[in-house]
Amino acid sequence: MTFEEQVAEGAAVPTDGWDFSWFAGRATEERPGWGYVRLCGERLGRADAALDVDTGGGEVFAEALGRAERVPGVVRAVEGWAPNHRLASAALAPYGGVVTLVDDGAAPLPYDDGTFDLVLSRHPVSFPYAEAARVLAPGGTLLVQEVGAGSNRELYEFLMGPQANDDAGYVERLRGRVTGAGLDVVDLRDARTRVEFFDLAAVVHFLRKVLWTVPGFSVDAYRDRLRALYDHIAEHGSFVCHSRRTLVEARQP
Repeated sequence: MTFEEQVAEGAAVPTDGWDFSWFAGRATEERPGWGYVRLCGERLGRADAALDVDTGGGEVFAEALGRAERVPGVVRAVEGWAPNHRLASAALAPYGGVVTLVDDGAAPLPYDDGTFDLVLSRHPVSFPYAEAARVLAPGGTLLVQEVGAGSNRELYEFLMGPQANDDAGYVERLRGRVTGAGLDVVDLRDARTRVEFFDLAAVVHFLRKVLWTVPGFSVDAYRDRLRALYDHIAEHGSFVCHSRRTLVEARQP
């Protein structure tokens, strides 16, 4: 496919939800070894009231609920984008889930203090640790998989040029945010995983879907660099970068 054909294809794919099946054969992403969905399923089986923050289309939360030995009696989620809210409502309905549309998908959370014994979030844009601590009951568990600092740096610097690099202290800053919210850190793990794009259409769709990678991305604004990336893939067969994922498990004392 030509450059223009690949750009047009990547720009036309809907971005609703967190279903990444379209990327099959076009891109791969290594997963962290800890298995976030498995960990969620284990904890959901022991919970009575669970909340998922920034649930997207609800796909990941629904998968975790499907793995749980038992479904909590109270299943809630918040999402900040209306198209995703509709998808999540449908995905979580079989589990009695209620999804609330909020302005930014994060804080303030529209629940009373101490409502939940489990709060989850996978790839939040900016996770509200203080709010999560507020809605957690005493002894409640928080499990979050963050997009770590510098995730896909090779890709965004290829397009944007060198960017400020404060990756080194990220984990300890994150620990400080968690403890600063009054939570006890149970587990904190960091992983760097391989991402490989095999065509430009996949890159364009990814940048439209994962908006924080290149803030304000548009094809017109980055056309010259996208053409350079197209040439790179043609020469090397793919473009390789590395995502960063950080697992946080914490407990409300």
